[in-house]
Amino acid sequence: MSNKVIQIVVQFSNLMRKLPNIIITGTPGTGKSAHSERLVELMPKMTYVSINRYIKDYSLEDGFDEERQSTMVDEDKLIDLITPDLEEGGRIIDWHVCDIFPESLIDLVVVLRTSTTRLFDRLKDRNYPQKKFIDNMDSEIMEIILNDARESYDPDIVIELYSNDNDDLESNSQRIEGWAKQWIIDNDEGKE
Repeated sequence: MSNKVIQIVVQFSNLMRKLPNIIITGTPGTGKSAHSERLVELMPKMTYVSINRYIKDYSLEDGFDEERQSTMVDEDKLIDLITPDLEEGGRIIDWHVCDIFPESLIDLVVVLRTSTTRLFDRLKDRNYPQKKFIDNMDSEIMEIILNDARESYDPDIVIELYSNDNDDLESNSQRIEGWAKQWIIDNDEGKE
């Protein structure tokens, strides 16, 4: 299938989606899963997609990094598998990588940030190997995931939210819920 045909199919699927696709991303330890789970409670028509779970369920492992004690992922297979779900819409995607998903199928990218002091404690509690611990702290300090999101998606759909405590979790979730409700209103015209 040519790129032009794929582009037309994707544009058509965007017209058919009744619910947005939202990526919840950030350095490990910033609260992606907690936010995603809370959002599904607030918006029960949305589906929570833990990419880590997806990788295990669909055997998308592509090796193992011994030094970081991390699974490597076949991103091409992941995208092939998840694209039909994204075309349907209504997905809350939880993963620390955001820049591999097709821009035309993503409506909001939420980059969670955490103070380095809190992140240090959260990562320490996870008992990560030293290399993985340092890489994740460096990633947060240097805003790697935020920059990836800004480079990969329209800046209008990328937001940065702080996730230091339960109050942040609740206010962020309500803000994202409000955005999703507005997306539904704005995109409902002419459908049925």
